[in-house]
Amino acid sequence: MIQRYTRAEMGSIWTQQHKYQKWLDVELAVCEAWNQLGKIPSSSLQKIKENACFSLERIEEIEKVVKHDVIAFLTSLSENAGEDSRYIHMGLTSYDVVDTAFSLLLKESLEKIRKDVLSLQHILKNEALRYKTTLMVGRTHGVHAEPITFGIKLLVWYEEIKRHLHRVENALKVISWGRISGAVGTYIHLDPRVEEYALNKLGLQAANVSTQILQRDRHAEVISALALLTSSLDKFATEIRHLQRTEVLELQEPFTSGQKGSSSMPHKKNPVRSERISGLARVIRSNLHVSLENIPLWHERDISHSSSERIIFPDTFILTDFLLFEIKDILTHWRVYPERMKKNLEWTQGLIFSQRILLALTQKGLSRDQAYQMVQKNSFKAQKENTHLKKILESDKEITQILSSEEIEQCFDFKSYLKNIDFIFNKVLSDES
Repeated sequence: MIQRYTRAEMGSIWTQQHKYQKWLDVELAVCEAWNQLGKIPSSSLQKIKENACFSLERIEEIEKVVKHDVIAFLTSLSENAGEDSRYIHMGLTSYDVVDTAFSLLLKESLEKIRKDVLSLQHILKNEALRYKTTLMVGRTHGVHAEPITFGIKLLVWYEEIKRHLHRVENALKVISWGRISGAVGTYIHLDPRVEEYALNKLGLQAANVSTQILQRDRHAEVISALALLTSSLDKFATEIRHLQRTEVLELQEPFTSGQKGSSSMPHKKNPVRSERISGLARVIRSNLHVSLENIPLWHERDISHSSSERIIFPDTFILTDFLLFEIKDILTHWRVYPERMKKNLEWTQGLIFSQRILLALTQKGLSRDQAYQMVQKNSFKAQKENTHLKKILESDKEITQILSSEEIEQCFDFKSYLKNIDFIFNKVLSDES
């Protein structure tokens, strides 16, 4: 089922063909290192480079017999490389190749994710600026609170994605390491210079110390960064889903030509893509749990992590790539309804200005508790009588003895809620070129 969400570039990274190619890259880098140390003749190295290749079908055929994928891979290489194949895998254990190649795959995938996150950040910045002064009601606990702007909502998302970009970049640093140090990490059959040369050629750093594997806290940090990122995408999607509700309808995700929302109700436009983001983000969060479980292994290494990693890493990267594509497309093509936002602002008939009235009363000398009780009493009355709060206040003699009609009117001015918007945007975007 994961194939449904696989996009070409990320999907190609996690093919068997690409994985074995990375294994071959590691093997060839090690052969070059041995050549530099005089252990492999240059003529043999040249023949290995020319002839060492593999066949997926042949590897699968061999593995059915030997029950070991690395041995099957090496056998396939040997069949093509001839007598010089004796130099391939010299002094190595399987995970010198597998874990180092795995780091290359993770690095390549994270670099793709990083580009997508940068693209999302750019989209959010543009959308935030577009709706910088578009007033809408802010909601706390799902209840109307005070006016904000749609741009501020998107600016919060933009700032959040900046943090995720930092996490992805840090995960990239954490996983850009390899190890070529033998069966238990002690270089018994290797010269440490082989590791240094080979990893430098592959663009990785050498772990200061390792067992038979790179320690799995590194890999858990990678999945953690993706789980956090996609949890924020889930958050954005959840907000879109709420704002698309019929009673709210302040925006809608794209609805394309020919699309149908329901098998039985032709009028329906459902936020199906946002719901899909929320659902698939849960899968990624569950994969984080598995990656944490893979940290405590037996002694210098057991194989319990290997089987689950073959699932959680391809799936997590493919899903993250897909969710980034989805949210970017939604944000680029959504329909935003400022007039509906204005209508919803006015829906509670002035109740959202209650704090301004409270503060106006305290500025006239009332205690906060006195002012609160007066405003709350009038707010509840306005709700009960389905009347605008301003009208209720103007009929309250206790209020009008303290606030003039002009002062009451000023409390219901929407423009005052825009006075610090530039300050907020400048604070967030001040480090942008």
